[in-house]
Amino acid sequence: MTVVVPPEIFKANDIRGVAGGTLTVAGAELIGKALAAQARAEGAGEIALGRDGRLSSPELAAALARGLCEGGVAVRDIGLAPTPALYFAATNLCGGSGVMVTGSHNPKNHNGMKMMLAGKTLKREKVRALYERIAREDYGGKPPAKQTTRADIKNDYIKAAAAANPNPPRKLKIVADAGNGAAGEFAPALFRAMGCEVRELFCGIDGNFPNHHPDPARPENLKDAAKTMREWKADAAFVFDGDGDRLGVLLPDANGEPQNIFPDRLLMLFARDMLARNSGAGVVFDVKCSANFAPFVLRLGGKPDMQPTGHAFIKSRMKETGALLGGEMSGHFYFAEGWGGFDDALFAGARLIRILAEGGGMEGVPDSAASPELLAEMSGRDPHAFVALLQKSAKFPGAKNIVDIDGLRAEYENGFGLVRASNTTASLVFRFEGKTESDMQNIQSEFRQALRAADPELQLPF
Repeated sequence: MTVVVPPEIFKANDIRGVAGGTLTVAGAELIGKALAAQARAEGAGEIALGRDGRLSSPELAAALARGLCEGGVAVRDIGLAPTPALYFAATNLCGGSGVMVTGSHNPKNHNGMKMMLAGKTLKREKVRALYERIAREDYGGKPPAKQTTRADIKNDYIKAAAAANPNPPRKLKIVADAGNGAAGEFAPALFRAMGCEVRELFCGIDGNFPNHHPDPARPENLKDAAKTMREWKADAAFVFDGDGDRLGVLLPDANGEPQNIFPDRLLMLFARDMLARNSGAGVVFDVKCSANFAPFVLRLGGKPDMQPTGHAFIKSRMKETGALLGGEMSGHFYFAEGWGGFDDALFAGARLIRILAEGGGMEGVPDSAASPELLAEMSGRDPHAFVALLQKSAKFPGAKNIVDIDGLRAEYENGFGLVRASNTTASLVFRFEGKTESDMQNIQSEFRQALRAADPELQLPF
């Protein structure tokens, strides 16, 4: 019987599906064969393979490896590790080719694959090409099968990341909350290698995620880190997603209370640090970031560059323009100055440790009244089609500018509102910002009117 791999799991930035449902072991093997054919077509004969701590990941990774080897590509298996370690292995061992089996921050029964070939992250048409190969059973002929070999990357990764952030002048107290995800064995070791005292939270890897879901973009998932930070009087708390490529940060406010630092503001801090050494360098940011971001980078002599949300889009744009830094509101940070230009939450934590230890902080980084990312589920409906309808018909009379590179971002004199379709779940994603809370509420009110005009039944999260 022909194995069917449903087209809907092939997303804009990666592959995402329900383990055992839309993403099966048999399907993973076919994806491996298709990826091998694409790798060989691009001159890549070896590929690094990693997996997160989800219960379905070992079986899916083994099937993917079988498909890759059958397709004539040798596999260097780094085993259970955070996604940044897979990118590090791909860059340093396999000529920039790698695939990570991970469901990232999605529900625990989901899983997927993030892929790069010859240094380029697969996105849009390249991801879709894998499905098309499978659909027409085109695997580029039958080359000699290759083998899987093991590669232990942990010590090399930690040594390199610590060396890129050398000699913090004072010892910091850091809370590391891995949410039982794949960063649990790497992050504390990296921060200790930098001389920090580390208090571990949920660093035992468990695909059931028994303590809280590993998604630092949700404020409720920061509560345990905040409590420990307060009790221990820590200098910072770092909260990771399931595969270690997204970071949430808590820093003490003027009263010593843990404060959630939104990632777009943290990116401004990283930009200030980087531009002090690299005047005129580019900084790529996504459509969810603050209206303060571009003016801040321009004042520092940098070149801000807004792009669609998604790791593949940000990395591709950084390579295209030579930008040294990138980031997203979701907590992805990309460092190309002395690092690989891939999204790496562990390295972001290490860079922040160095900045804090040298006396830097959030002083002078602009703030605003802003919402976190807000989600509206659209079960059984296509959020991309809904957003396309909004782009054609929605009216925002108070806006001075409309940006439609990814969803619909209406920019006002005193803030912005954004609605876009998630690339990973059947959801709409919203973000709002105003110079004051009243400004933000006014923008939300105008969005409510536009959205209810398009669909009176839509359940809004604001």
